[in-house]
Amino acid sequence: MEMKKKLIKYPFLTKEVEVYTLENGHTIVLAHKEGGLVNVSSWVKTGSINEDNNNNGISHFLEHLMFKGTHKHKAGEFDKILEAKGAIVNAATWKDYTFYYVTLPKGENNENFNCAIELHADMMLDPVVPDYEMGAPFDVNDKNVTDKRERHVVIEEIRMRQDQPWTKVYNACNKGIYTQHPYKRDVIGTPEIISQVSQQEIMNYYHSFYTPENITTIVVGDFNHEEILNKVIKEFDNWGERKTVKKEITLDTPISETRYTEQKAKLNSAFAMFGYLGPQAKDLKNSISLEILAIVLGDGTSSKLYQNLIEKQPEPIFNMVSAEHYQFRDGDNFFIQANFKPEKKDIALSLIKDEIKKIQEEKITQDEIKKAKKKIKSQFAYQAETVSEIGETIGYYMTVCDNLDLVEDYLKIVEEIDADYLKEIANKYLDISHASISLLLPE
Repeated sequence: MEMKKKLIKYPFLTKEVEVYTLENGHTIVLAHKEGGLVNVSSWVKTGSINEDNNNNGISHFLEHLMFKGTHKHKAGEFDKILEAKGAIVNAATWKDYTFYYVTLPKGENNENFNCAIELHADMMLDPVVPDYEMGAPFDVNDKNVTDKRERHVVIEEIRMRQDQPWTKVYNACNKGIYTQHPYKRDVIGTPEIISQVSQQEIMNYYHSFYTPENITTIVVGDFNHEEILNKVIKEFDNWGERKTVKKEITLDTPISETRYTEQKAKLNSAFAMFGYLGPQAKDLKNSISLEILAIVLGDGTSSKLYQNLIEKQPEPIFNMVSAEHYQFRDGDNFFIQANFKPEKKDIALSLIKDEIKKIQEEKITQDEIKKAKKKIKSQFAYQAETVSEIGETIGYYMTVCDNLDLVEDYLKIVEEIDADYLKEIANKYLDISHASISLLLPE
């Protein structure tokens, strides 16, 4: 089989990372990390980004159903075999991706390792998603249904999350950031959709997006690269006739006027979230700049928000306040979140807006920048410490940024960012007219 090979100088690893693109589009990445553990993962370029109002949550539901057996192995067998070998087996779904991984000791003569590759490939290529494992479609308002199958497991997960204050405030804030992009939906979906989606719809979705060109398989550990490459190619050989369904998605731009939503719930305190749309994750300099701003503004007790809104306030208003930055393929998100006394709502919102204004108008000090950069660099180094961290970082760059080359320049770009540039980015992305503000108050 013909394939293209590319070498990436991955910081902190002793050998270059090898990226192979096969003729059918399947990408295989091999990374060297000394030690007895290996990590095998497959990253699928699909998540809620490929969903609509009729099938929202299907990516996450399918992730659960992928473990329900193949034509070779019945449900539960996959986990049982691997866990007996000391493996950690799991999966995750997010907006841009769904990924499945196994981390385990290689075993004598790579015995466990080869077994993991065989089982992992079998699961990725041949899930049977049997009806009796899914559970039959049902009326979500019928209180008498006591089925314990996977459909109900997922619905229970959705219901538990729906009751969490931060989930409520985040979902409303996230929805307000977007005009039309699929990111506006909650990844986990709704009970109404999950209770009705059919086995046929699940399999159609699987065949549309679990295609060779949409999947990157990553192997990390200490092994003979040629041997393992051939093993992965052999095990991932039976794709059948699959072509990715191409979806036309228009990128949203930041909203042009502040969107404000208020919800009520049985609570004693109030919650607020300010959300902003940022640059695409592959725009590394701007993305790292937002990460620095999130650290300076709201990461820990030395941050501006904590110092100014909690430590230095004459009377207590906030219980907590922080900032976070999430990276996404079609535009990062920047959040400021706070929990405060409900009777102080107007003051709390006004104080948060003042802090955002200050970061746009005043330059961040060299000490603050230095400290934030140190944290970012140590996080980046930590991501090269274990086989599973390396696998996840490679998966992220291959799937969300479409480009593993970016890791070569990462540290150099961190160094280039200065106070002037951060001020420019704060003004570009954190303008209050671009904010979606979500509040959750006591009834």
